[in-house]
Amino acid sequence: MSGHDAGPPVASPAVPLGASSRNPCCFCWCCCCNCSWNEERRRAWRASRETKLQSLPSCEAWVAPSPEEVRSWAQSFDKLMHSPAGRSVFREFLRTEYSEENMLFWLACEELKAEANQHVVDEKARLIYEDYVSILSPKEVSLDSRVREGINKRMQEPSPHTFDDAQLQIYTLMHRDSYPRFLGSPAFRALLRREPSQSSSEA
Repeated sequence: MSGHDAGPPVASPAVPLGASSRNPCCFCWCCCCNCSWNEERRRAWRASRETKLQSLPSCEAWVAPSPEEVRSWAQSFDKLMHSPAGRSVFREFLRTEYSEENMLFWLACEELKAEANQHVVDEKARLIYEDYVSILSPKEVSLDSRVREGINKRMQEPSPHTFDDAQLQIYTLMHRDSYPRFLGSPAFRALLRREPSQSSSEA
């Protein structure tokens, strides 16, 4: 499935009076254009990633899971995703399948939903768009055209819930596609075989 059939809206060449000296593409906020104005903005976003904002989720603190907790991951994908240890182990598995961006996107959306400062919401929403929705990103997640169009509209006034539909779609993708393979993976089977004493001593 290709998510490239719908891109962020680009302003019409018919620009308002007094703005005719500007390149029409510079009226769009997104990173779909290669004009110098957007190049400068992308550089500013990268700088803000390193300075003003906390980095988007890359790792989580967790303790070694008990055998009971590991077994619960096989019962429910929700239980796996609600466990910091489960998310970490599942993310490592996704990395072996070259789809780690799905977990990173989901975590970034969770972080955005917890943000109350509108300025930070605006910045983080644009970072998420640049990293996971833009067709120019190597970490682009797979979204259908309907969801992508909805994001493009909501990005005009970002909110903590701008990516809710996309987050649900990626959650469903991981559940249906990656989760069954994870349960059959050597990494998960090895966790199931661990002795209780191992878990408690490492925790």
